[in-house]
Amino acid sequence: MGLSKTQENIWQRSRAAGSGAQAVTLSDGACAYLIGVIAADLGLRESFPEIPGDLPGFFDRVDLAALQVDHPNPRALFERLVQLDDDADMYYACLASLHKARLKYESILETQPIPTIEQVGPRGLLQYGRLSPRALTALLFWRKWFFDVDNRAGQETGYLFEPIIAHAIGGTPVPAKRSPVKRHRNKSKGRQVDCLLEERAYEVKIRVTIAASGQGRWREELDYPVDCRRSGYTPVLLVLDSTPNPKLSELERAFRAQAGEVYVGQDAWEHLSTLAGKTMATFLEKYVRAPIDQLVQEATEQLPEMVATMRDASISITIGGEVLRVDRTPEPSEQDDSDEIPADADDDLPG
Repeated sequence: MGLSKTQENIWQRSRAAGSGAQAVTLSDGACAYLIGVIAADLGLRESFPEIPGDLPGFFDRVDLAALQVDHPNPRALFERLVQLDDDADMYYACLASLHKARLKYESILETQPIPTIEQVGPRGLLQYGRLSPRALTALLFWRKWFFDVDNRAGQETGYLFEPIIAHAIGGTPVPAKRSPVKRHRNKSKGRQVDCLLEERAYEVKIRVTIAASGQGRWREELDYPVDCRRSGYTPVLLVLDSTPNPKLSELERAFRAQAGEVYVGQDAWEHLSTLAGKTMATFLEKYVRAPIDQLVQEATEQLPEMVATMRDASISITIGGEVLRVDRTPEPSEQDDSDEIPADADDDLPG
């Protein structure tokens, strides 16, 4: 039967490298592996006898680059898959996006440069004398490198997390520039929407914490349901973790005050599952809910011992007795604006 236009687009996008120097593409072997995983997830293994039955799991502790299946024509496998399940194309699209993001982050870890003394030297004034200059310099370097790779993780997750959930339930993530939801304080600007589904505008959060946001940022959060309602959309707050705190309660009240909907914890997951349907609910359970739930359950205030060591071509991080090794192939970094002097830098200085 061949592929529909939408399915063809999904297939081609999964193969495209995307933008940026560290963007990755999926090989034939990686595509065949993903199809094998999906077939097993959906109970379709018997329809793919040419794919080995002992594939490593998607989240197994193996080299991501090794998640491959040798097959001469993975596109034919994809065509077979989408004929067997109407929602298998979106399942493949979401899993492929997740796999590409994980491969890209491996590349980021391998290439993120160690900072220079020009970048971090002035920060040493805040702790100079507490350690020897040699030890303090090393601390500054490690601290900035961890900050950089965590910042990149935040960026990549932002590109991935909400869009995966949006597509899984049949909605669309909308950037601010194209958003139909306008800011009531500045009607010339749109608001980014995590998921737009018919007349509903979703705000998706893993957790709302008690940690104080900046006053302006928190006002932005509280303005979201107002902007949605004034733009003709029902605001929907969806929070995956139900840990109660005053900030969450305040946000819930703000949504309900605009005749919005609120789904928290178990209610949120059930709401997603209902919208997603059987196939995509399986995806959300295996690749979003189960990992996040496990991370939330393992979160602790008492952090385990961590040791970071660097050799000529690798970084090893030992935490709680487990070792993460990163083989390094550093490349020149792109310009980093995070070290620019803020506009209010001299507010606390005399004169």
